[in-house]
Amino acid sequence: MNHDRLRRLALPLAAFLFSVIVLGIAIVSLVDFRRDEPVISSVGGPFTLTAQDGRTVTNKDFLGAPFLVFFGFTHCPDVCPTTLFEASELLRAAGPQGDKLRVLFVTVDPERDTPEVLKSYLGAFDPRIIGLSGSPEAIAAVLKSYKVYARKVPTSDGYTMDHTAMVYLMDAKGRFVNGFDLKRAPDVAAKDLLGYL
Repeated sequence: MNHDRLRRLALPLAAFLFSVIVLGIAIVSLVDFRRDEPVISSVGGPFTLTAQDGRTVTNKDFLGAPFLVFFGFTHCPDVCPTTLFEASELLRAAGPQGDKLRVLFVTVDPERDTPEVLKSYLGAFDPRIIGLSGSPEAIAAVLKSYKVYARKVPTSDGYTMDHTAMVYLMDAKGRFVNGFDLKRAPDVAAKDLLGYL
């Protein structure tokens, strides 16, 4: 009697398990696990800013190759110059292929960081790093689209800026991939970034 009952339950149970397995395979095959797909598609977006050489640029000018975006300001005492130095070392380590890469330094302090100030400041770093400024409204829009925190902090001699210090890796289509670690050896970071070409 128990054997008959087990046989009657075995077929529906086997059919159910088979359906679960087929469904699982279908779901896994539909999910794309490639590393170049954006992790958070809502980070980044269109912008129109002014480069340190005075020309107007948009996000579309940087499509076609992966690029890094870092937000900072020229009066920054430590994090910003360190990050720009690390980005310069990455570009040098990339060799000739580094010409295909872009590093964008977007100011969080448009009141002081005019294109001319950015040009002077960035002269100490790799010339392939592009400084971007704009009106306070244009910068505020970029900060919002990249989900960057930035605010003025009063000091005894004026103000400084408190801001997000993450380096954003954007793919060739301008989509956010992930935060990019520049704290590694330059050749390791360069190899990683060049892998997105």
